[in-house]
Amino acid sequence: MADMKVYFDNNATTPLHPEVKKEMIAAMEMFGNPSSMHSYGREARANVEDARQKVAAFIGADEREIIFVGSGSEANNTVLSLFVCGTSQCIAGSKMRSTIITTKIEHPCVLETSECLAHRGVRVKYLDVDRYGKIDLDQLAGMLGDDVGLVSVMMANNEIGTLQDIEAISRMVHESGALMHTDAVQAIGKVPVDVRQLGVDFLTISAHKIYGPKGIGALFVKKGTPYCPLIRGGHQEQGRRAGTENTLGILGLGRAVEMRTLEMPEEEERLLDLKQTLKKGIEERIDDIYFNGHPTDSLASTLNVSFTGVEGEAILLYLDLEGIAVSTGSACASGSLDPSHVLLATGVDAELAHGSIRFSMGRESSMQEVEYVIDVLPPIIQRIRNMSTAYIKGGLHAASR
Repeated sequence: MADMKVYFDNNATTPLHPEVKKEMIAAMEMFGNPSSMHSYGREARANVEDARQKVAAFIGADEREIIFVGSGSEANNTVLSLFVCGTSQCIAGSKMRSTIITTKIEHPCVLETSECLAHRGVRVKYLDVDRYGKIDLDQLAGMLGDDVGLVSVMMANNEIGTLQDIEAISRMVHESGALMHTDAVQAIGKVPVDVRQLGVDFLTISAHKIYGPKGIGALFVKKGTPYCPLIRGGHQEQGRRAGTENTLGILGLGRAVEMRTLEMPEEEERLLDLKQTLKKGIEERIDDIYFNGHPTDSLASTLNVSFTGVEGEAILLYLDLEGIAVSTGSACASGSLDPSHVLLATGVDAELAHGSIRFSMGRESSMQEVEYVIDVLPPIIQRIRNMSTAYIKGGLHAASR
């Protein structure tokens, strides 16, 4: 039996903050439809709008610029799908600007939607990244032109934690006449985010990455920006996203950003200390490793490590037996036998990419847990490497008979 339970997969999802849980439980009796005009509906509407104000304030936006959606993936799909909407309000209304630029390390919901759009006649260009996961601004400058309508670059990478200079990218994009979108799902609540300072036209948020509930997110759309609903059939969200509002989820998101406002500044420093301790412990006790992501310009909570001569899935399973939960990459890509597209884009070869583990810590993570991982991990790596060596030797011996 495991000596300790350790959850180091916070980039996949986070546990509900106790205050968020209390908020949602207290609101469970509030069953009115926010679109109804009677007192039950008005009560729900007032609470939804209160949460909208909280989310807007958290990112420096106006409350009318916030659209509640079902997830970060829905928000990203909504923005990219402006290219095939076909109405005069959408980007596709300008036939000259029918090109999207994104990066090779985006979340699958961006990459797969971009691929779908390419099959429907939209031109998609992909930015390369360096070994740390940073895009090349010179390459971006070379791609921008009169044909580009939208640039979508994630603020913080979900696998390696690398942060992009969204403010500088936005300036370049707007100078070319295009619109700027950033998927800030992994950045929100971990680093300060101000949409005015960043200069973005669209920004994506997901509640369950910041100790809120699953099934709710938000999309920032700058006032005056072309927009077309992805989900139609109702007047909700000022006609921008049909479907009865998820009142409980929205209230949970509102409370989650409130708690991030209070806890984030101190937490970032503490998480960086945990990350540095974990990194040093792994370096000192395990040979033949490679750290992925930018060494300094990255999330304080995320550490991605490649181990030579092992499979990431084997490490994950052995750690799980010891009570430690980690990931081999994006939770949305789990089940895939392909190596991480993020690591491949940074130049990591396929074999080494297969031996990678992502440790992502959160508000409940402790130094005691980090020390436990440092004690447990080295013998696991050695055990797997020994088994691999024995298997190879056995195969060679059989072949020579």
